[in-house]
Amino acid sequence: MTTILQQPLKDIAAALASGQAGARALLSAAQDCHRRRTAVLGAYMAWHDEMIQHQAGAADLVLATGGSLGPLQGIPVSVKDHFGVKGFPTYAGTRQQLPAAWEREGPVVSGLRRQLAVLVGKTVAVELAFGGIGLNHYWGSPRNPWDGDDYRVSGGSSSGAGVSLWEGSALLALGTDTGGSVRIPASMTGTVGLKTTFGRWSLEGIVPLSTTLDTPGILTRSVADAVFAFAAMDPAWGEPAALERQLAGLTLNAVRIGTGEPSLWSDCDPGIVETVDEALQSAVRAGARRCEHALPEAADAIHLLRSGSVVSAECDAFLEAELPAWRAALDPIVTARISDGGAIPVREYLLRRTRIQRLQRAARERFQAVTVVAAPSVPITPPRLAEVERLEDYRRLNMLSLRNTCVANFLGLCALTLPVGLDRAGMPVGLMLMAPGGAEETLLGVGLLLERELGTARERLGIPPLCRD
Repeated sequence: MTTILQQPLKDIAAALASGQAGARALLSAAQDCHRRRTAVLGAYMAWHDEMIQHQAGAADLVLATGGSLGPLQGIPVSVKDHFGVKGFPTYAGTRQQLPAAWEREGPVVSGLRRQLAVLVGKTVAVELAFGGIGLNHYWGSPRNPWDGDDYRVSGGSSSGAGVSLWEGSALLALGTDTGGSVRIPASMTGTVGLKTTFGRWSLEGIVPLSTTLDTPGILTRSVADAVFAFAAMDPAWGEPAALERQLAGLTLNAVRIGTGEPSLWSDCDPGIVETVDEALQSAVRAGARRCEHALPEAADAIHLLRSGSVVSAECDAFLEAELPAWRAALDPIVTARISDGGAIPVREYLLRRTRIQRLQRAARERFQAVTVVAAPSVPITPPRLAEVERLEDYRRLNMLSLRNTCVANFLGLCALTLPVGLDRAGMPVGLMLMAPGGAEETLLGVGLLLERELGTARERLGIPPLCRD
């Protein structure tokens, strides 16, 4: 039964639907992986064996009658702590449990619930989702499974999400992405991360960081799994086969990849640019066209990141309105970041909002000449935990971790990261693809073509040292 966990999500769902596999047996294999690896990896802050066994049992009962409530029925799913999930407390990465109102399920989670997906547990996240490195000094910082010698971070703020996939306890992970919080942990752990377009998926039932930039997203083990899960979850689809039929006609010969924006390629750690470039060269040899097409708005987006954009101000306002008693217990690192923007004048906040809107309009025009814009997902090697303990070191590396991914959020784009190799430190490297807002289908189609050419994470990277049985 262990081998079924390694199969594509589509094949696992088909095995469940046909009766060749059962939801309880699948969950048992996932639970076994969790028991063996959780002490080392630390992906979860909440796990409830008895409750999730009941969920799997309900899925099996429906399957036994020949019924189907959705493509993700019986599939183990991990959920970032910022989502409300019935039966689990919500902390949003903080030390104090949030009021019961934040345990209510929004459309993303309730949609999975209606399909009888098995919501196995809540993954560790950065406090209030405010950070790209993945630190949580209270719940513990999940360990990156790719370094068996040194304790390296897994990326944030959805820091336990990618780790849960390699642990084997989940086949799909929910995250949120405000400046890269899905794609950074996906890139740093060698998994696939999809940031949806702002407004495509509801933010109801999710503890907010930024009302301007927050987006829900998913992490999966492959792009093929991301296509399946996206179609199963997206209100416009609901059936993966329909999206797969649409993508079947897309070929690399029709894909134009823009890579000419220098602000996204400069100052990367050793082996990152070379690994991404090699992957793109493989795509070109298979028929894709690569062009030195710039996205100059990216540099403006990075400047906004460094100035604080609107995130600090909006997080500060949320705390003041909803959780004022939580301030005193926050990690000093998070407190420092919030205070950076909490004191800015209203005029400056509104000017930044206007700047973001103008950049989004300008950026959309850039995609008339290209299908996607590509760049390294994260320009740095995942730091060792000891390298980010001091505030000044954390600030520098955190900004670098967010530098490339923030561009898609500020410019109103959807974005995907897929693993394409290892850097010189032996850590995963992600290739980021960005497409216009609302073009998730095209984005996933290009990612799927690249994955077929390059291979999945298991095929191209192997298995992380801390996940080898």
